[in-house]
Amino acid sequence: MTRMRLTVAGAAVVLTAAALLLGGLGATGAPPDSTARSGQSGQLAAGFAAGDTTALVRRLQDGLRARPTNVRGLDLLGLAYQQRARETGDPSYYGKSEGVLRRALRLAPHDLEATSGLASLALSRHRFALGLRVGRKALAISPTTARNYGIVGDAQLELGRYTAAFRSFDTMVRLKPGISSYARIAYARELLGRLDAARGALLLARDAAADEPEPLAWTETQLGKLELGRGRLNAATTHLRSALRTLPGYVYALDALAQVELAHGRLERASTLERRAVETIPLPQFVGLYADLLRATGHERAARLQYATVDGIRRLLAVNGVRTDLETALFDVDHGIRLRESLVLARRAQLERPSIDGDDVLAWALARNGRCSEALHFSQRALRLGTKDAAKLFHRAAIEQCLGRDPRPWARRAAALNPHFSILWTSTLRRLAS
Repeated sequence: MTRMRLTVAGAAVVLTAAALLLGGLGATGAPPDSTARSGQSGQLAAGFAAGDTTALVRRLQDGLRARPTNVRGLDLLGLAYQQRARETGDPSYYGKSEGVLRRALRLAPHDLEATSGLASLALSRHRFALGLRVGRKALAISPTTARNYGIVGDAQLELGRYTAAFRSFDTMVRLKPGISSYARIAYARELLGRLDAARGALLLARDAAADEPEPLAWTETQLGKLELGRGRLNAATTHLRSALRTLPGYVYALDALAQVELAHGRLERASTLERRAVETIPLPQFVGLYADLLRATGHERAARLQYATVDGIRRLLAVNGVRTDLETALFDVDHGIRLRESLVLARRAQLERPSIDGDDVLAWALARNGRCSEALHFSQRALRLGTKDAAKLFHRAAIEQCLGRDPRPWARRAAALNPHFSILWTSTLRRLAS
């Protein structure tokens, strides 16, 4: 695997924060000035709120009632609906976004914002092959628009096309150094096991965020999660508390801080933090961890209710076009639920997402079904980039034990990296490493 460049010489780059401009269409339907429009759509496309998103949606809807063929208004509304989905966890906004963006394309078939917006929507729905196709259409419309390389690179990652993805990210950061491009460089480096270099890129992203609350909180959270992933709990806490000072109640920082408390063995504190995350945005990963924490602290009935909620969220996502085969398979395999059905799901997910994550989940599903020789092949693929991920290393250790071989080298690598990687499997890791 070529390492590509992924170097990002940040000292020579002048960093500016993306503008958080509300702007938008007023009640009369008059468009804002071009600078405001550009900053607003760019902020929404990057996944950050452009001010009060609820108010923005209302203003755009009012403007479009007056001017229903305003392509720019349709573009912004489509992106704003995607932001509302991120803010609320309500996947019904995806269908609304698709509807208005397709209206924009009917009016202007080569509209860049609508095309890239539909590509981003496909990624949000975990339809990565579609996202790649539409992302390439956006690139054909505008080969110099940086965010389109990010969309294409994200899709390529999930499809296991790492060399191409890294090339896309290098192009993105060359065209527009900033939060989105630096974050992608950081993730690429993390995949390659270059954790210090990943931190360096995230620090550049934090500098680019300047004093804008949500982008700054997001980058601090990513720094915290990176440190948590390699067992540096104090450093992780510092970053996550900084995120919460910057944006009180920031849900992703609450979830990550709950995992830090879990790593410290403070389960009640972890449960309190995760409950706050769930009450803010009931994402399935938040609800699932909260259920695990409730069970671990003796609240069995409450845990069952949360596990049932996870199933309900899955159904809601599926109805709204979101594919969750990979996440569902991992959750069910981890919890010993319907193992044969989970293996079928994992196989399907790996075909759709032949990434190291798809390979790892299939390896784990095979192992939990006793098919460890086959599991070894996919575990080897899951670790082919040199990724330093305690869960993947633990899965490999369990597979080695299943094959009658010594699991300790892999288990000790996982434990040295992050001995508290899972509320479900920490004790098993300890046993395999001993």
